[in-house]
Amino acid sequence: MLRIGNRPQTDRRHLLRTFAAAMGALLWPAPGWTVGPKPVRIGLSPAFLHDQHGLLEEWRRYLEKKLGRGVTFISRDSYRETIELFRLKKLDFAWICDYPYLHLKKQVRLLAVPVYQGRPYYRSYLLVPSSNRHVTSIKQLKNTVFAYADPYSNTGYLVPRHALLQLGENPATFFRKTFFTHSHRKVVQAVAIQLAEGGAVDSFVWDTLAIVNPELTAKTRIVERSPEYGFPPFVAHSSVPDADFNAFQKILLGMAADAEGAALLRRLNLDGFTPGTEQLYERVKQMMTAFGEE
Repeated sequence: MLRIGNRPQTDRRHLLRTFAAAMGALLWPAPGWTVGPKPVRIGLSPAFLHDQHGLLEEWRRYLEKKLGRGVTFISRDSYRETIELFRLKKLDFAWICDYPYLHLKKQVRLLAVPVYQGRPYYRSYLLVPSSNRHVTSIKQLKNTVFAYADPYSNTGYLVPRHALLQLGENPATFFRKTFFTHSHRKVVQAVAIQLAEGGAVDSFVWDTLAIVNPELTAKTRIVERSPEYGFPPFVAHSSVPDADFNAFQKILLGMAADAEGAALLRRLNLDGFTPGTEQLYERVKQMMTAFGEE
């Protein structure tokens, strides 16, 4: 008999068949079982939450338990990347800025809107370094260095540019230099260390940072607070089945009444979620129209 090493070839064949059978039992469901549905893919745009990995993991496990299926959070470094993932149908749901939401209107459905300080609204804060005590309006920042959050950010880009437009200024030439940080937290950091002489930031992010990192926000000063805008919403891709849409919406809307969900909301610095309406985003639409956007 032909031998390979110290074992007959027939024995090796038997071992291989046994190994293959064992692997098959692990890789394929037993009789009567079915392969579960694909994980729910949830996108997260650049925001404060990206720095809270432990919290995000707890929220992911909570959603898995409630949905009864896997959940994957997909984070990207720019709003544009999240928009593209939606257009390529690589996301089922996402928590995005109101500005990208309006860009995606044909691809997504409004799922839920966070409730913050009792209302589904937030603002844009105009920041300067805390050492700057003389600036009282954006007009006094002419010919300075200014930090924007992202070209698809409402509070971190659209709002300050629209404010300049209303003052009769050209946003493209008003500042001596501008740059994008691609994160609201990084706008705060840029202003705090005086890399920028001014910046525009999401009020929810600044307020939350003031709780968890007051040393950072103390190095900045809020010069102006914008009017209210509809809070960045949770949206669903238009191809998501109604059953999945309703199941996820029910979980978000019910978090405040659930002990574990309420605890997560407190750590997210939110009160809960509401279904929301398109009217919440009317003011953003008007600003987009002023820049010739649809």
